Amino acid sequence: MKKIFFIFLCFLFSENYKVNAQKSSTKYSEDYYKATEWRNIGPFRGGRSAAVTGVAGKANLFYFGSTGGGVWRTTDAGNTFENISDGFFGGSVGSVAVSEWDNNVIYVGNGEKTVRGNVSSGDGIWKSVNAGKTWEPMGLKNARHIPRVRIHPKNPDIVFAGVLGDLYKSTEERGVYKSVDGGKTWNKKLFANKDAGVVDLIIDPNNSRVLYATTWNIRRTPYSLSSGGDGSALWKSTDEGETWTNISTNKGLPGGIWGISGITVSPVNSDIVWALIENEKGGVYKSTDAGKTWKLINNERKLRQRAWYYTRLYADTQDEDILYVLNVRYHKSTDGGKTYKTFNAPHGDHHDLWIAPEDNQRMIIGDDGGAQVSFDAGINWSTYKNQPTSQFYRVTTDNHFPYRIYGAQQDNSTVRIAHRTQGRFIGESDWESTAGGESAHLAIDPSNNDIVYGGSYGGLLTRQNHTTGETRAINVWPDDPMGHGAEDFKYRFQWNFPIMFSPNHKNKLYAASNHLHMTTNEGQSWKIISPDLTRNDPSTLKSSGGPITKDNTGVEYYATIFAVNESRQEDGLIWTGSDDGLVHVTKDGGKNWTNVTPKKMPEWMMINCIEIDPFTKGGAYIVGTKYKSGDYLPYVYKTENYGKSWKLITNGIGSEDFTRALRADPKRKGLLYAGTERGMYISFDDGNNWKKFQLNLPIVPITDLAIKNDNLIAATQGRSFWMIDDLTPFHQLNTSITKDDVILFKPQDSYRMSGGNGRTSKTAGTNHPGGVAINYFIKEKDKKEVVSIQIFDSNDQLIKTFSTKPNKEKKEAKLNTENGNNIFYWDMMYPGAEKVKDMILWWASLNGPMALPGNYKVSLQVGETTKSQNFTILKNPISETSLADATAQFNFINDINTKVTEIHKALKNVKKVRVQVTSLQKSISDKLKHSELLDYADSLLKEMTVIEETLYQTKSKSNQDPLNFPIRLNNKLAHLNSLTRIGSYAPTEQAINFKNEITEEIDNQLSKLYDLFKIKVKVLNQKVKDSQIDLIQLD
Repeated sequence: MKKIFFIFLCFLFSENYKVNAQKSSTKYSEDYYKATEWRNIGPFRGGRSAAVTGVAGKANLFYFGSTGGGVWRTTDAGNTFENISDGFFGGSVGSVAVSEWDNNVIYVGNGEKTVRGNVSSGDGIWKSVNAGKTWEPMGLKNARHIPRVRIHPKNPDIVFAGVLGDLYKSTEERGVYKSVDGGKTWNKKLFANKDAGVVDLIIDPNNSRVLYATTWNIRRTPYSLSSGGDGSALWKSTDEGETWTNISTNKGLPGGIWGISGITVSPVNSDIVWALIENEKGGVYKSTDAGKTWKLINNERKLRQRAWYYTRLYADTQDEDILYVLNVRYHKSTDGGKTYKTFNAPHGDHHDLWIAPEDNQRMIIGDDGGAQVSFDAGINWSTYKNQPTSQFYRVTTDNHFPYRIYGAQQDNSTVRIAHRTQGRFIGESDWESTAGGESAHLAIDPSNNDIVYGGSYGGLLTRQNHTTGETRAINVWPDDPMGHGAEDFKYRFQWNFPIMFSPNHKNKLYAASNHLHMTTNEGQSWKIISPDLTRNDPSTLKSSGGPITKDNTGVEYYATIFAVNESRQEDGLIWTGSDDGLVHVTKDGGKNWTNVTPKKMPEWMMINCIEIDPFTKGGAYIVGTKYKSGDYLPYVYKTENYGKSWKLITNGIGSEDFTRALRADPKRKGLLYAGTERGMYISFDDGNNWKKFQLNLPIVPITDLAIKNDNLIAATQGRSFWMIDDLTPFHQLNTSITKDDVILFKPQDSYRMSGGNGRTSKTAGTNHPGGVAINYFIKEKDKKEVVSIQIFDSNDQLIKTFSTKPNKEKKEAKLNTENGNNIFYWDMMYPGAEKVKDMILWWASLNGPMALPGNYKVSLQVGETTKSQNFTILKNPISETSLADATAQFNFINDINTKVTEIHKALKNVKKVRVQVTSLQKSISDKLKHSELLDYADSLLKEMTVIEETLYQTKSKSNQDPLNFPIRLNNKLAHLNSLTRIGSYAPTEQAINFKNEITEEIDNQLSKLYDLFKIKVKVLNQKVKDSQIDLIQLD
């Protein structure tokens, strides 16, 4: 009985342990995967910038802030840019200011002024005192949006911040803030009200006591934009910002409701002040008495259209009659602001301008294409196609090889870009525009990778055939909504409305308005398969904009389906999520729908992403955001029962890192990736616990994620596309192997392709490294321990050894390793031919062949511990060559290298003989006595030299010398290696014939040389011995 009771207790303990183990978190230290890196593939095509500046007296130095990608610098006048904020901060930048007094001092105010639908907020003020090498946070963390920072011209410790504040709710944190201790502390000096913050701020260039500021009552909701109201005003200070006077009612300025306004002062004449005002009687106003009185001098719509997005103007630094006004295009006046000529920079939608104080021809402009530099006052500009700051809404892929990544770039075209190439980098030739427009979801025909469907605002939906170059509009309902409110339409299509192909029916394409639509004939006709799946609340369906200027583009169209997904496991199981917070599901392809909105989820949630659980029938994840309601919390919910119940799974995600996207890894249950406003997170336990997954990824909003072929791809709002090339180590991590001090992960199957070898560029995307990624972990190695990696073929024959202490005699290569996670890329190359130091060859290769498709083994040895894994090299699927061709090439190159090695070893022995014979000749003082010996030695040298010069051109001492001194036999044979290794083709018949001919010549020369070594060197050695001199030694 006691025994039975004991067994029962043991059983209870065991079962309780199992339950607790399941509830316990699964976390792995980043040490196990820290070597994994994100790769920026581009495209290098600039995204929005609203903050630019240069430096007086430094002609080629400029800075710009991206509205998602941090701070960038050029030192070569815009030819290239480099990010200088990575590692410290990132995301949306509203202002960049460099001290005139000390150019090492830079202040950055985060949070853009361009408050469009995809606006991102910032995290306060950052400061550098070493021209951007390092940065420190300087407070105002909750300012959200800082459109202007101004520095005292002679004291960089005195700095002003114009804070616009939170766009979505009332707040006290608005106004002009001043610091007199370099940003350590701030004091609010100007406050309009809880709803109006500072949008423009300027210091009089001739009198630093005088400042002007404009305040703006701006409010965004999920369904509206309001520009103007109480608190919108023009202000002036004459005591260095300590006190401010509202001068909005000064003579000549308009009455009524004000919206946004911009302000500038002429550096030539401080009495001249211009203001651009959004108002019923808006336009350009000018004062010639420092703001006391004003006059409307221009009210053209081209200067003030869509005022909330622009409304900035700039006085020329040399001429008091020149004024620039920024809008879709930029406008220049040369008569004091009365009339304007219109100009184009490389991109449209202009937001900021800096003109050099000492040279009004030198300037930098910021627009929706990034930043561009001019040295002739805008006649010519630098390119924006060198900045990887694109903003993408969504991401998807096709089934082409190599597969392509698709996305719609804000205020630009859609893009499809190769995720890897055979070249060094991913450049402009590796991407192209595709269907749809700037705000699109994209869907690729599952049966034809060259037929792409893309949406855009206004309900635009196009089908593009890349094979024929033809495009067709297939709008679900071709009613142009521009200028109308959402209440006016039969179907409400959001700016970023979803489209997708069914994973179960290749001809079934979905598109979403407030209904779900479906076509099976490429858009020739559409069928509604759902009722209105939104709240359809009339109070949210009004015209957007006002109270002065309306703005209806589709961005604020509300009560729409914002996310759609269909299960691969269950045909007809479709989920939808609306931007007003409803979740619906159908199990029968749209015949019947059920509202399964999580009961505890806050209302009015924007459902931004729905992900199907690949392992659980009826399982799904929804990702929501409420930041447009002033709630920055993350929201991710999970169901395992078709939405009957939901669980919030956000533990570990930062309280302000609101969530935008989630993907479930199809290879490992519970492995999730989440994209948030401030970067990436990972969970190994189905969302119960999250941890940052930033690695080398810059801080940037992640708008969407995709998983393809064990790759993870991130669309960003300000840093283009980034991706991780190998997720397989994450599939293999488990609590068992993490007990080991040494881990060798099974390498991912790798294509027989070259790549970028880790090289990076300032003007092009980073390519796949190429080769086989060998991922391993060493907990802590003894400094004396040797770590080596060995590669074996399928017959267990050693190909190559890489070691921390390489044996040069065995031709081992260097391996660099450190404690923790490491990734070594084997380039798939076999050992090549023997090399001779300082040998000059013309277009010749001594490299070995690339490994053939097939099975291989890698062994990792750390001290006495050895781990091994098998891996496979795959044939390049688009190569036209066969395995037989590649094998013939492989053997041919090896044969060439074998013969070249023989030549070079022989030449090395020639050198040894020459050195020792020359030493012998010099050591004999009695030339007459040993004349016979010396003559014999001289004869040997001459005969060897003739053969040597036949085998190798010894006169070549520099790279271009072969053009003067004809190449010899070794170069000709090595050149054949160069030709043969182009592509993966079998050698041509003439290549084989040439190899046979030249090998015969080489063998003839080598035979003569070997005879000299065998006979004459032996005789010479004997003569030396007989003369009691024995100096010559051969290997």
